[in-house]
Amino acid sequence: MSNTYEIYLVSDSTGETLDRIFLALKAQFNRINYKTHQFSFTRTENQVSKIIDICKNKKNCIILYTIVDIKLAKFLTSISEKNKIPCFGVLGDLILSFSKLLNQKASHVQSGQHVLDEEYYNRIEAIQFTMNHDDGNKIEDINKSDIILLGVSRTSKTPTSIYLANKGFKTSNIPLINKESLPNVLKENPKLTCIVGLITEPERLVDIRRNRMNSLKEKENINYTNYEKIFKEVEESRQIFKKYKWPTVDVTRKSVEETAASIIKIYEIEKENGR
Repeated sequence: MSNTYEIYLVSDSTGETLDRIFLALKAQFNRINYKTHQFSFTRTENQVSKIIDICKNKKNCIILYTIVDIKLAKFLTSISEKNKIPCFGVLGDLILSFSKLLNQKASHVQSGQHVLDEEYYNRIEAIQFTMNHDDGNKIEDINKSDIILLGVSRTSKTPTSIYLANKGFKTSNIPLINKESLPNVLKENPKLTCIVGLITEPERLVDIRRNRMNSLKEKENINYTNYEKIFKEVEESRQIFKKYKWPTVDVTRKSVEETAASIIKIYEIEKENGR
């Protein structure tokens, strides 16, 4: 049997939820090759039938779906079974279990996660705030931040801030160029809000900075990529974080998502402790 599987991701909405779930799923079986086919906004039996027609003549075909309309979901599973195509509903059992636990029927509203509610507008506000407070900008109202990230150049401050903003956290990030670059407001009030230091291994930082210079097609800045200077930068940042008792996250081998998850955990612990 071929080790390549044709995965059909069928959703009645944008497919974002299904895509993320499959991404997590395939990471558990990394010796298998996958070829994915995305079918978003699948909301009629005719659309489902066309997908089955494409899929039924292929080997190693698997269907994963997120369809909240019960009738359409049953149609998909039934026609898949007739054609001997493995078919799995990603959210079906979870929705049913939650319905029983909460003693409430599910709304089965398509694209329900994209409703323009208060949470949505809070998230938009957080994104706008974060974009305005990137790279040390607008220090004058930094006290409005939910989270402040500190770190030397290329420690993933901006992408992590944006990711946190998408989760609804107003995030400011400040580059540490030297000991004098730390804003006075943080020196005077180190418990102002949830402040987290991002650190990384100097060796890794050298590679990242060199790649950055190459991508910009700029002449390499010796001070920016020199190991000894980078080592000193990182050590000074560690000393600052230790001095003010700010928690740190080592981003050396972490993805942005993993870094953000660690920061959110720190934020929640501090919130529980009345910070």
